[in-house]
Amino acid sequence: MPPAWTTDLPANCSGARAAVARGYNVLAFDGPVQSGPLHREDLPFRPDWEKVVTPVVDYVLKQKGVDPSRIALLGTSMGGELAPRAGAFEHRIAACIANDGLYDFAAAFLAMIPPAQHESFVAQVKAPPGPSPLDTILTGMAKASPVARWSFANGTWAFGVTGPREFLRKVFDYNLRDGVAEKIRCPTLVCDAEGDLFFKGQADELFNHLTCKKTLLRFAEAEGAGAHCQVGAGRLAFARIFDWLDQTLAQV
Repeated sequence: MPPAWTTDLPANCSGARAAVARGYNVLAFDGPVQSGPLHREDLPFRPDWEKVVTPVVDYVLKQKGVDPSRIALLGTSMGGELAPRAGAFEHRIAACIANDGLYDFAAAFLAMIPPAQHESFVAQVKAPPGPSPLDTILTGMAKASPVARWSFANGTWAFGVTGPREFLRKVFDYNLRDGVAEKIRCPTLVCDAEGDLFFKGQADELFNHLTCKKTLLRFAEAEGAGAHCQVGAGRLAFARIFDWLDQTLAQV
């Protein structure tokens, strides 16, 4: 009986075809904020991703040809935090893959700010609603940078909030701190792309906090797989990911 493979991203961008070629049953789904749920149902992001994955696992277990002891979960990009978050509380998952690994989403934003200003920045972000000097700073950043402008506009929409500062406040809810990573019991694969522009260093941070059986899989620029989530080198990446999954589930 083949194992089940669930992924919280559309099939065309998460290796579903490669998984089927390996003999896996595959369920690809959109969670809140991902494509359909945001556009059709106006469902924004939520940090408690186990509440999203548990109903998916319930559904998987009702399907024919699924081995309930060999259910794997893959999260890609932001899913590198969401999938481990689900695995920390949904213990029917037999293997978890974080591609690329993400321990603290807010770290990506703090990395753009001088360390000496971190404390002040966090205090202003988390301050009660009302006028703040940070609002003027964020407005200036959006005017000066199209990347910042898109990030704030998209984040405001995706997180279901009214402005950039509220969006940044929400960002601090997406992490595996306070012992969450340590709650993961299943074998976990953490992927790390050498040239990741968004979550540099986060894969190591996640890996170091895991207390379960764990593997860190690095992808290099020299092999064409150094971009975020190995974009452009999917065949290589998923070959290695599924090699790990084959070996891991063979021991279940």
